[in-house]
Amino acid sequence: MARRKRQETHENHERWLVSYADFITLLFAFFVVMYSISSVNEGKYRVLSDTLVSAFRTPPKSPTPISIGETSSAPRAIDRSTTPSQIKLTPATSTSAAEGMKRISTKVEASLHGLIAQDLVKVTRNKLWVKVEMDTSMLFGSGSARLQSQARLPLEELALELSQLPNHVEIEGHTDNRPIKTAAFRSNWELSAARAASVVHLFSETGVAPERMAAIGFGQHRPLDTNDTPAGRSRNRRVVIVILANKDARRMMEIDPTGQESGQE
Repeated sequence: MARRKRQETHENHERWLVSYADFITLLFAFFVVMYSISSVNEGKYRVLSDTLVSAFRTPPKSPTPISIGETSSAPRAIDRSTTPSQIKLTPATSTSAAEGMKRISTKVEASLHGLIAQDLVKVTRNKLWVKVEMDTSMLFGSGSARLQSQARLPLEELALELSQLPNHVEIEGHTDNRPIKTAAFRSNWELSAARAASVVHLFSETGVAPERMAAIGFGQHRPLDTNDTPAGRSRNRRVVIVILANKDARRMMEIDPTGQESGQE
């Protein structure tokens, strides 16, 4: 029996064209999609742009803001250009304030006459304030802001006088320039402020309205005398109680701290 001859198969060398055609089709579809995304409707874009420009250029419909809920009357505008030197008092107001300060000074001197005689307290006055300077040696121990027992009685008597007055009262603490750094007080700033606050607390407990008072610590930065001598340092260590005639008196004190004061030395 004759053997069949095996038919030879021809290898297809053009199969890559199928894959290439598929790749080209996908690439074309990709660019079509990208183009459709990036195209802008110029008509709609122009309408949006004109609308925004018109909205921002339109003046407000109401000259004043619309308030919601209950509102109080508008506060008076503060003139930042006004300086303390521009504060003036009319002759009538000045005379009235001076008379009021004189009456207060007389009452304070009467309540502290014993300490004034011992040179532990000094009372001075001006047409806008009365100052009561107290030596801290009678009020506090060295480096302490706790009032000593013997200091409470004269301060309470002074507080009783102040509780009957409408005036604002500022208590200032002052020290000498010797540095202090303890667990309680980092510097003379803290010590002077704490001493002023101790007096404020006692006044408050004795009946002086807290909203009328302020505690101020000046540290060693407003000395009355030199710190080179023991006597000078002793004079610089003080608590000053300032009774003000009006709300602008403090600003006037920044111009002239002495203010042509008079009173018992």
